[in-house]
Amino acid sequence: MSTSVEIKKLTTGYKARGGNKVIASNLQAELCGSEMVCLLGPNGAGKSTLLRTMASLQPALSGCIEVMGRDVRSYKSHELAQLISIVLTDNSNIKNMTVEEVVSMGRNPYTGFWGKLKEKDKKMVEKSMSWIGIEELAKRKMQTLSDGERQKVMIAKAIAQETPIIFLDEPTAYLDYPSKIHMMTMLHRLSKTLRKTIFMSTHDLEHALQVADKVWLLDKELGLVTGLPEDLSIDGSIEKFFAKEGLTFDRESCSFTIQHETPRDILVEGNDNSLEYKLCCKSLLRNGLRPVSTATGTQACPDVAIRIPGDGTFRLIEKQQESIKVEKIDHLLHMIVPTITKHQISAIREAADMNPYE
Repeated sequence: MSTSVEIKKLTTGYKARGGNKVIASNLQAELCGSEMVCLLGPNGAGKSTLLRTMASLQPALSGCIEVMGRDVRSYKSHELAQLISIVLTDNSNIKNMTVEEVVSMGRNPYTGFWGKLKEKDKKMVEKSMSWIGIEELAKRKMQTLSDGERQKVMIAKAIAQETPIIFLDEPTAYLDYPSKIHMMTMLHRLSKTLRKTIFMSTHDLEHALQVADKVWLLDKELGLVTGLPEDLSIDGSIEKFFAKEGLTFDRESCSFTIQHETPRDILVEGNDNSLEYKLCCKSLLRNGLRPVSTATGTQACPDVAIRIPGDGTFRLIEKQQESIKVEKIDHLLHMIVPTITKHQISAIREAADMNPYE
């Protein structure tokens, strides 16, 4: 697989009075054709700065960036425009242009700014809008679109530019959840079918780990680590970069889970492989109750348990007797804590040999 972009001992940052402000240094990595690569890292790690530097929108402080085997500085602007297309989060506030006109601007490297679109250019514009799913917006003015729709237009424009390399800075930032998934999978599919190198920064960590061919992990202290999501999961790199207090990473599924504080245990009976059981336990954890399969050696109230028989109901058991039967976990949750508290108070009184009126 051929290398499209390679960075060598790259230092990114800004030139300023009194000395350069370094964001990241000694970065080394490569991008290959027909791959979608996601750049991941915490806020302030320098993801946007790295992407802008690689796209030649700002100069590197030191090091080298090679595009198609040549130093990026050796290209003229019109040459680079036929190799790299860019979508930034701070796209200009375009007004009084239709979606079709904006997407058509992606053909400028071939027609010139005032050039007339040929038939093949028009077909490429139509294809790009169709791939992104915005063909119905073609005649709409840009100012009438939502932020998510505008983002899709700019991505369609980048695809219409027909470059072998596409750089995107947070392309899913303004999209709803289904649109995020669609956009990520669509970009991955385009990288394969059109043999493009697609490099994007994103905060959608879970989505990136599921869709990307490779990921770049960037951190100010840990530097830059690259590889397959699965390899970086196995060697612990993803945990090292992202796992924090209250958050754990499951290497097998390449996903994160939230650790909830659970000061109380509660006995839960039933088929632990059933959907009702799993989702009930999830809800209990979120509400500070740790489900246990046996009360022995736990902090569970011995007089209160939950039974999930698998018939779509949830039962509250008090002193071995069913006291409540509901069909919604929500209704069960409203009764659990008061019931546990009632029995704990009763147990304290019994231990102290008190009656309820003392």
